[in-house]
Amino acid sequence: MPRLSGGILGFPDFRGFTRQLVLWNLAAFFLLLILGAVSKQTALLAEVYLGLIPAAVLQHGFVWQLGTYWIIHTGILNTAFELLSIWFLGSFLEDQHGARWLGEIFFFSILGCGLAGLALAAGTHALGTPIFGTWGGIFGLLIAFGVLYADMEFMMFPLPFMIKAKYLVTVYMLILVAMLFFAGERVVAFSQLGGALFGYIYIKFAPRRGFAFAGTESLYGVRNRYYRWKRRRAAKKFEVYMRKNRDN
Repeated sequence: MPRLSGGILGFPDFRGFTRQLVLWNLAAFFLLLILGAVSKQTALLAEVYLGLIPAAVLQHGFVWQLGTYWIIHTGILNTAFELLSIWFLGSFLEDQHGARWLGEIFFFSILGCGLAGLALAAGTHALGTPIFGTWGGIFGLLIAFGVLYADMEFMMFPLPFMIKAKYLVTVYMLILVAMLFFAGERVVAFSQLGGALFGYIYIKFAPRRGFAFAGTESLYGVRNRYYRWKRRRAAKKFEVYMRKNRDN
């Protein structure tokens, strides 16, 4: 039975785009922490302008929040669990599918998380509910892992035992569904389910190595077809030139 682990304590390699994601979020967390120590008002403004506040997006046009809310974190334990989850899931998926694929599914899931949160907030008039962190992207990665490697045994810190990916994903999805029944958690839980849904959509419809790779391959294909056309055209001109010389 295949298992996902690495090193003496089961920690995977810390490298590539996974490392960049972790370091970006870690830097953002400490920057906000320092801002809070210097000026709580400045830190609060950063959260308001960069976090995802449905009222700010839908009523005031702060659409950039859909692309920035994932770097805003609250609580050291929550942040630590987010970063460890990215490390464990991202490192494995990056090894199997590459950095571009990982980046695409992560940010596609982040977008899905934000859109789902906005939709439910607008529908339930909970426009003041903030959405922070990378959980939308993490659930997108988790769905990808559960679908593509369903029977692989997986240990995600701090769980002390091995569990098949499909069961782990099922447990997390059930937790999110249960959270929908609590008014205070509803928007956040629904947004994270949106991230999981977008992750599923990505792995079902995206090219095997991602849209960026497929687009690059297409551009190379267009370039190669152009060069072949130029060579054929030059060959025809040369044939015409040689035919005229023979006639003379």
